[in-house]
Amino acid sequence: MPILQAHNISYQFENGEKLFDNLSCSMTQRRVGLVGRNGAGKSILASILSGEKTPSSGTVTQAKSVLAYRQQASDLLAMPLSLSQFLGKHDVLEALKRVEAGDCSQYCFDVIGDQWTLSKQLNQQLKALGLPQQADFPCAQLSGGQLARLQLWNMFESDAELLFLDEPSNHLDVGAKEWLLGSMCEFKGAIFLISHDRTLLREMEEIWEISELGLQVFGGNYDIYHQRKHAEIQAVERQLISFDKQRKHLRSQIQCNREKAEQRAAQGNRLRKEGSQAKMILDGAKNQAEASASKRNKNQQHRQMKLDDKHQALMARKELLKEQKLYLEDGACRSGKVILSILNGVLAYGYSNVFSLQVYANEKVHLAGPNGCGKSTLLKMLAGKKSLKHGECRVNAPLCMLDQHFGMIQSELSMLDNLLQQCRGIKVSEARTLLAGIGFRRDSVFRLGRVLSGGEKMKLAMLIVSHQPEQPFLLLDEPDNHLDLESKISLAQALLKYRGGYILISHDHDFVTESGVQRTMRPFGQELPC
Repeated sequence: MPILQAHNISYQFENGEKLFDNLSCSMTQRRVGLVGRNGAGKSILASILSGEKTPSSGTVTQAKSVLAYRQQASDLLAMPLSLSQFLGKHDVLEALKRVEAGDCSQYCFDVIGDQWTLSKQLNQQLKALGLPQQADFPCAQLSGGQLARLQLWNMFESDAELLFLDEPSNHLDVGAKEWLLGSMCEFKGAIFLISHDRTLLREMEEIWEISELGLQVFGGNYDIYHQRKHAEIQAVERQLISFDKQRKHLRSQIQCNREKAEQRAAQGNRLRKEGSQAKMILDGAKNQAEASASKRNKNQQHRQMKLDDKHQALMARKELLKEQKLYLEDGACRSGKVILSILNGVLAYGYSNVFSLQVYANEKVHLAGPNGCGKSTLLKMLAGKKSLKHGECRVNAPLCMLDQHFGMIQSELSMLDNLLQQCRGIKVSEARTLLAGIGFRRDSVFRLGRVLSGGEKMKLAMLIVSHQPEQPFLLLDEPDNHLDLESKISLAQALLKYRGGYILISHDHDFVTESGVQRTMRPFGQELPC
């Protein structure tokens, strides 16, 4: 029996634009991975299948108990919840404290039940997860990676029949990713995974791909899917070459037939002038030739229309399969100039180590360290959003920061207007070219910021921060987190070619290497060469 089913579901935005139409699917495998380009509708489809959203049309039959993890900024950041409150252990811990203080009321014993060692067990679990070992620690002060690990752990400890995991490896360091992979393997229920992480996708039993072509199902894991996609691209290329040859041959035939018809017509006209054949015979031959030519032309036109239609369909398919391009503006800083320096600094949050660092213009630096050490806090401090607890910081040029939550994207403005308003001096034609490079053409540039997916927001934000005329040095806090595989490769290539400098936080070793990083900086520990 299928774990979930959907029949002819569609989703339409408020402006009337349809994201997808008449999709049907049946989840029969216990590990399914969903892939697709940013904006294709992966998260919305998962929200519909999990029951969080209602489709514009169609029906969904869901599992009895479902939990969903989302990649967007968690509500925990805005709520005054402690670790124990989020985990539902607060009342038990408070009852234990009251008993230790001498309270022997029946209420406390009822709340505690058989959880007398909860405090010790919880501290051990928090330590194993790399989280603060204080049950009353505010969730809002956790790093992105710590917050993700806390939520995921809570889900894996549940008895849910089906988990929807939307980019669960985002924000996680290497150790946390290994923990995630092990937890997914041990989880007894089914998992529906949205991810760009090839390691996780290799653990899936089936891959679904959503695109403008609809929903395609590929049996096997990511490697099998990748092989089939590569074969599909090659097949499309071969078909295009074949159709080009057929179209050229048909055009040659048409030209040859036209020349023969003109020769026959000229010969008939010459015979008329000479009077060597009866006019009736010539008229009959002419009518027969014209009828044959008309029939032949209709057949050739029909063949040409069919070939053109097939060629156009293949070109459209090739357009969907080809790589997207992200163009970053060249930086304008002088090489060798010190952009920023910190002397004997101590962060307000994160590790309490004293550290010093110095970064030069046009230098491409990878900021490394485990979740919770203070990497994001350091970038926010450099951007002027936080202060050092101790020490001295000097910034000698304007900096432009791209945070994890896309704060610069104005939700009520279109993509085009966001770019035009925040990039001084940019022309509409140039803005449209840049947006086309990341897959947005024609009316799609008028999509409002609030309906964009995480990956779409990230790509738009990258265009904005890199096209600031006076802010060439970038502070990039995990810019690859919300990108699909193709977009991640495209962004890495753009950063590699970028002539300005940047500080990059990322836990993806391949992405860091492909981005052209020159130095790995560990401000709270040993600095290592890249």
